[in-house]
Amino acid sequence: MIKISKYPLIIALFTIIYTNISMALEEPKYQILKSNGKYEVRKYNDRLAVEVEYSNQDSGFRYLFNYISGENTQSEKVNMTVPVTQSVKIDMTAPVTQSKENGKMVMQFFLPSKFTFETAPNPTNNRVSLVVLEGGVYAVIKYSGRLTDKNFQKHYEELKDYLIKDKINFIEPAIKATYDGPFTLPVLRRNEVMMKINYNESN
Repeated sequence: MIKISKYPLIIALFTIIYTNISMALEEPKYQILKSNGKYEVRKYNDRLAVEVEYSNQDSGFRYLFNYISGENTQSEKVNMTVPVTQSVKIDMTAPVTQSKENGKMVMQFFLPSKFTFETAPNPTNNRVSLVVLEGGVYAVIKYSGRLTDKNFQKHYEELKDYLIKDKINFIEPAIKATYDGPFTLPVLRRNEVMMKINYNESN
């Protein structure tokens, strides 16, 4: 009998749904400080996310997808007195971000804005962590095409060259932001490279 792992099926099903509704997903709000046709400069406030360190992309995605699907706990009060612990299903947001920090690969899902660090459900898997990402200013370049490291690297180098030319100091690591599932046609995908920068209005 052939055994079929449930995780690739879950990821495939999710990406089909995600592709169809990605335009409606909540995204972290930001202010555009500059747009020159090559890249944007955006100001973000603090953002709440869940993150996981991973060795391959499927494993990282699976842990975070399981968290928003109910692998979490949240305490509520019944009749305002009795605490009850239950799991909560959480709406998906966009983008999914990936970066390499201290030699480790990190993937993040942002949480809907209705949650705070105090009210967000706690992960039940100890590999998943709730984190608050400090606000800041980012240079962002948009691109479409395949979700490959080669495509990301190409646009990362392009953004870095623009920033060097414009004399804007940037802070590694670069972040890959993915807004659509892998089943979206490459030409229709929205991907971004994000770089935190030291920015002032004279740049």
